[in-house]
Amino acid sequence: MALAKINEIAKIAGIDEEYLEPYGKYKAKIDLSIMETLKDRPNGKLVLVTAITPTKAGEGKTTTSIGLAEGFGKIGQKAMLCLREPSLGPVFGVKGGATGGGLASIAPAEEINLHFTGDMHALTSSINLISAVIDNHIWQGNELGIDPSRVVWKRAMDMNDRALRKVHVSESDKKVAPREDSFLITVASEMMAIMCLAKDAEDFRKRLCNIIVAYTYEGKPVRVEDLRITHAIMKLMREALKPNLVQTLENNPCLVHGGPFANIAHGCNSIIATKLALKLAPIVVTEAGFGSDLGAEKFLDIKCREAGFKPDAVVMVATIRALKMHGGMPFEDLKNPNVDALANGVCNLEAHLKAISNFGVPCIVAINHFADDSEEEVAFLTKWCHEKGYEVSFLDGFLKGGEGAIDLAKKMQKLLKEKESHYQPLYPLKAPLKEKIEKIAKNIYGASGVVYTEKAEKQLEEYAKLGFEDAYICMAKTPQSLTDDPLVLGAPKDFKITVREANLSAGANFVVCLTGEVMTMPGLPKVPAAVKMEDMPW
Repeated sequence: MALAKINEIAKIAGIDEEYLEPYGKYKAKIDLSIMETLKDRPNGKLVLVTAITPTKAGEGKTTTSIGLAEGFGKIGQKAMLCLREPSLGPVFGVKGGATGGGLASIAPAEEINLHFTGDMHALTSSINLISAVIDNHIWQGNELGIDPSRVVWKRAMDMNDRALRKVHVSESDKKVAPREDSFLITVASEMMAIMCLAKDAEDFRKRLCNIIVAYTYEGKPVRVEDLRITHAIMKLMREALKPNLVQTLENNPCLVHGGPFANIAHGCNSIIATKLALKLAPIVVTEAGFGSDLGAEKFLDIKCREAGFKPDAVVMVATIRALKMHGGMPFEDLKNPNVDALANGVCNLEAHLKAISNFGVPCIVAINHFADDSEEEVAFLTKWCHEKGYEVSFLDGFLKGGEGAIDLAKKMQKLLKEKESHYQPLYPLKAPLKEKIEKIAKNIYGASGVVYTEKAEKQLEEYAKLGFEDAYICMAKTPQSLTDDPLVLGAPKDFKITVREANLSAGANFVVCLTGEVMTMPGLPKVPAAVKMEDMPW
């Protein structure tokens, strides 16, 4: 099917052309004043797509999200898709693009994956403006009394570059003492977090003002508002705060806005885009990054509470290939039928379904179908799901688009009509930080407990004294395991999570807990996706 012009997609979505700001033929920004005209409309149903622990065998969460939206279109059910913006880190790193795959894709894919509408550039520029102003303020006399050794705001770039994990700044400056610093990837920044948690532009401004960038020699926090650059950043971010409208290959509307990673940030698209979608469509399909232990937990504990959303259903994505890998089968042998490996690996699916059950939201299991899935394996997994009380759907959106997801769409439509969500967050906000951390570790990861380094202990104590005891917890953990060790597959027992460091994101109102060896600036693989592009037309 040919792509439709973006004004035609806007009509399908129910967006009046006066709110449309086209960026070429096939993408556009939506002016936020549209929310005033839609404020009295009831919200649609909210469906979250999440997944088991990722493996290199592939699970296909984004493909499933897009396929489900296409499937709704095939059965005459209006729905809207809400996704995150790709980062250049994975685009040129390991994963490649983040616009789905095959016939379950959004378009224009290459434009979305690369510069899109400039949101990532605006974020990166805003982040680095803050850093430049901090260092200039110190150089110009340091009126605020900033302790250079306690500058906590990091520079950023939207690229994987391990060489920037540790740098020295002001090396050639005779007026300012050199200090050690570091970069993080843009999608791990607090600026990205507040863009995605803000309810509107004014809420973004308030959160921006509250960001703590450094501490004085007396230990008092220095915020962005103290630097007197809030208005400059609001000008940089003005267009970036508007959601982006694109389309699926079957001309269904899709909002793509915001893109925090879920392993080192909160992993959800913007509240602004999701709020808009819920006013425009009776069903909204969205996704959260990586497995349910990361993105879904943060979606349900952080995003939904901040936005006042009540999610109605969850889709748990898996593949038979990935489950066999969790059952100990080597990657090279996954094409071979092996019910025993599947039976051993289904524990990972069960662990994720158990984690989601903590939130009281009904769930459907979606299995991305591969041609080499044997009849015996399909029969085993179908029986297992039914015995556990879960509806299951096998889908083939990659090869067939919406046609391949009709069964999932029908089953989800039925679930939304017949089952009520009893959504509840995992932890109360008015609880000690450690209590919230341990609840996530035990109830979501299946850990027996949490170990804290001396550094993390001191940081958590300091944040509580600053008045952030009621903050959310944003766990930074490897996505490749339920533990903090990426090599441990399946559903391990009797393990502990180690919190080595805790960072306060005051504007986002959460504490980021770094576990294991997870990094906020990823590195490139031996053969980056960028190298694999050399045979592609430019």
